[in-house]
Amino acid sequence: MRFFTFEIAFVKAVNFIIFQFYEYFIKKILKYMLNLKGVHHVAIICSNYTLSKHFYSEILGLKILQEVFRPERNSYKLDLSVNGVYQIELFSFPDPPERLSHPEGKGLRHIAFEVENLSVSVAELTKNGIITEEIRIDEYSGKRFVFFSDPDGLPIELYES
Repeated sequence: MRFFTFEIAFVKAVNFIIFQFYEYFIKKILKYMLNLKGVHHVAIICSNYTLSKHFYSEILGLKILQEVFRPERNSYKLDLSVNGVYQIELFSFPDPPERLSHPEGKGLRHIAFEVENLSVSVAELTKNGIITEEIRIDEYSGKRFVFFSDPDGLPIELYES
């Protein structure tokens, strides 16, 4: 009987050690495997490059970093900066397929920008002929947000900080 009790205790101890090692190992490996530092960029494909360039740079106020025409693809690539930190790549391609937004499809759901004053931002959008949904309140954070669309119907959210 004593041997059996010792055997159970030994098995429990070994299982505990294995579990502790496994938990430590997995946490360390997963933490350092990719070591993601942040979002580098978001890529958007538009159907009307001139209209979308105006929308993102003039109406939303993103700073143009670089504009390249790629003749082999008959395509523009416009790099835009969001507050000097994030980057949006705006691409044009001949005859891109439509994006499914209503009903929502798989994939990227929307892009969200943080703003200081949502009411001022909505007024600026309205002044530029951009139709927004009603301002809503996030039920979990209590913060205000609103949705509108870019020229191709990509949903964009403004989220008040």
